[in-house]
Amino acid sequence: MSKPLVSHIYTADPSAHVFNNKLYIYPSHDRETDIAFNDNGDQYDMADYHVLSMSEINGPVTDHGVVLRDKDIPWVSKQLWAPDAAAKNGKFYLFFPARDHEGIFRIGVAVSDKPEGPFVPQSNFLEGSYSIDPAVFVDEEAGGEAYLYIGGIWGGQLQCWVEEEGNGNDSVCGEKKLVFDASKSGPQEPSGEGVLALCPRVAQLSDDMLSLATPVRELQILAPETGMPILADDHERRFFEAAWMHRYNGTYYFSYSTGDTHFLVYATGKSPWGPFTYRGKILDPVLGWTTHHSIVEFQGKWYLFYHDCELSEGVDHLRSVKVREIVYDEEGDIHLAQ
Repeated sequence: MSKPLVSHIYTADPSAHVFNNKLYIYPSHDRETDIAFNDNGDQYDMADYHVLSMSEINGPVTDHGVVLRDKDIPWVSKQLWAPDAAAKNGKFYLFFPARDHEGIFRIGVAVSDKPEGPFVPQSNFLEGSYSIDPAVFVDEEAGGEAYLYIGGIWGGQLQCWVEEEGNGNDSVCGEKKLVFDASKSGPQEPSGEGVLALCPRVAQLSDDMLSLATPVRELQILAPETGMPILADDHERRFFEAAWMHRYNGTYYFSYSTGDTHFLVYATGKSPWGPFTYRGKILDPVLGWTTHHSIVEFQGKWYLFYHDCELSEGVDHLRSVKVREIVYDEEGDIHLAQ
């Protein structure tokens, strides 16, 4: 059984990357709170980010300390949830979700000259961004273009963005006008026979990584038996949150959490834009309500970073990052290493 990478603080939602031949992990930082568990996720009341690094798996882990605080970000009111990081143009970028001063989740970006930070935030969120769980994929094998994947339902508010005419807090999705409908907050999502599942969103980032170069669009996840989009009531396969993208042997792997069924699963495709066809499970449910991960190659092997609540003895908002090796079979399917 994997042990927590660190035990002096609670960490979750690990985004792992290799920079300068060293492994860096960008987690969220859980903290104690008296807020009761609820489906909006108010108990996940994180206020800052740490960066962890290690020179080898199972080796010593360095905590580089606090690299960004909510109080230092002008547009943020609360809840620095699951982040991700990327490197481009000699700079390092920390992408993060947080609630703005109207309580709406947006995606922000902060910049550093070093992978361990500290990071300096931009004064405003990425225009056109919404929801949570940013994952940034720099396609180094295909021109170095960078893509931003976002989305999470229930507390992540993806279901709150509806197409309609009107004024207020809106974002543009292609030619569509999206408006935030606060009445859809909480544990709501599409359901019913033949209703399609909500899907994550994707956009290309600008070359300087500080804005969206394209409109946000929906990313399709297809059922292999029909070739059609996965349905909303298919809770063991439909997207809930925690997008991640990586590439293996020329194939794009989009992995995610199924949320209330607590699986980490993956789908594959031929383009970072999708569509992606469901392939299978990576990880069964762990102790704790949420599950969130990243996949990275390091020193010739592949690893799955994830979290559970073993260290806190099952307290859902106090999680700890762990790591397990994964392997690919001849068909490209993912398995946990024995």
